[in-house]
Amino acid sequence: MDKETEMSQVDAVSSYDRQSEAKEDSGHFEEVAPQRQTFAQKLKQHLRKWWWLHLILFIAITLLLVLLLVYVAFPKIAQNGIDDSSLLVTSIVLSNPSETAFHLHQVSTSLNDSPYHPHLDAFNASLALEGNNPYTYVTIPAIDAEANSTVIVDQDVAITDLKAFTDYNIALLQNEKINIAIQGSTSLHEMKFPTTTVNFNKVVTINGLNKLSGFNITSINILLKPLPDGTNMAGTVSIPNASPITFSMGNVIMDVLHDGTRIGTSTLPDLTLYPGENIVNTTSVVNQTTVLTLITTTYHDGMIPLDFVGTSSVFDGVHLTYFEEALKSVTQHVVLDAGKALSAIGLNITGS
Repeated sequence: MDKETEMSQVDAVSSYDRQSEAKEDSGHFEEVAPQRQTFAQKLKQHLRKWWWLHLILFIAITLLLVLLLVYVAFPKIAQNGIDDSSLLVTSIVLSNPSETAFHLHQVSTSLNDSPYHPHLDAFNASLALEGNNPYTYVTIPAIDAEANSTVIVDQDVAITDLKAFTDYNIALLQNEKINIAIQGSTSLHEMKFPTTTVNFNKVVTINGLNKLSGFNITSINILLKPLPDGTNMAGTVSIPNASPITFSMGNVIMDVLHDGTRIGTSTLPDLTLYPGENIVNTTSVVNQTTVLTLITTTYHDGMIPLDFVGTSSVFDGVHLTYFEEALKSVTQHVVLDAGKALSAIGLNITGS
């Protein structure tokens, strides 16, 4: 092959290459870049492939939330509902007392402002002066916790701690108000939720007897002929009871003192103190000679200041030491109008 022929072939090849490049430039062989998927498209494709896994996760999470609600959240909600409710004592009647027991009739009102109104099973609860040991245990009846529910305890109860019960009665007699702690636990039922256990811990404030403030002699009569037991005076006293409690105390005996010296005793037979004012019959054995001497030497108007201190409470032949200690802790200051009593029997030694 001569040189001229080789040059011709080279030119032909170059021409072919240029034509190919031109075709490529014209788009006949252009490759199209793949289009990027959006997030929604990717999510749709993922769910189409893994839908069964997401279903399992949804069921598992739902079940977990339900279990947390039923076994964690609901017991807490139930306990908070009990804690937020309140208990008001309407009346207490303490009757048939002995040294070891008494009958209790207590009416209370349970107030519940929660939208839930559960049922509480009956349960045992302790009663105690707040901060002290329990003095007894009672059975709280089943409660349907409506907005306003009446709770009645009516049963014989044992005094489980005599000192604690004595302290309770002393505090009740001495103070305007006292706090009673009521503690127990019970089962709570609400709709279809599982039964849960709740603690019933309440502190109830009630009025005390405030040292029997207002105690007063309302009438007095001198007996010209003493009775066989020595009684030489009889009359009535006013005993206020500011508490909601009715007490059966039996025969109560009080020392009568003047300036710290005992000059006689007064007996309040078969004493029952009701809430409010109590006009109570009393009989007394008083040293009348001492009374006359006080009038003629010191109290010429016949108005003699006296102190009354309870010393004994006997019910059905049994000393109730828890009442006796309470009575001993309080002194009643009164003024005896002896001149008026003497005038009623014809003795006017006051000159009035």
